[in-house]
Amino acid sequence: MPNWNYSYTPANEARSAKAMAWDVPVHPKVMAEVARAIRGMKLLEAEEYLRDVISLKEPVPFRRASKKVPHKRGLAGRWGWPIGKYPVRAATYMLKVLENAANNAENKNLDVEKLFIVHVGVHKGMTLKRAYPRAFGRADLIRKVRSNVEVIVEERG
Repeated sequence: MPNWNYSYTPANEARSAKAMAWDVPVHPKVMAEVARAIRGMKLLEAEEYLRDVISLKEPVPFRRASKKVPHKRGLAGRWGWPIGKYPVRAATYMLKVLENAANNAENKNLDVEKLFIVHVGVHKGMTLKRAYPRAFGRADLIRKVRSNVEVIVEERG
């Protein structure tokens, strides 16, 4: 059996909550951009932001995976970076992980309004390989890359 560990250990385990999702069907590049956008936010503010991304009201800045990505209105003012997208699927899965972290915090009797996102880690998950038939009896390989996401929130006074 594999042993799953978090890549970050909070200073005070009693005032923090964790959540993790394995094999999310989104490329790690896209999940990392969403994670970079919400890192350091309040938990409720991050959930609101991700709901705006899902409803195509607010874009996510794409800093690293930004080739041939157009500019979006409103990004340069808030984020200082004009290039962005609306990664709806990545935001949906990240929102589920944040809701799980909020539920885990409520289980530990933490105040949800005082929670901050301390750590968001995105790691490459399993790669599914499939053959795609092509002309003249050949085949191409399709790789579907998955992501593993971990979120740690901490209560601050």
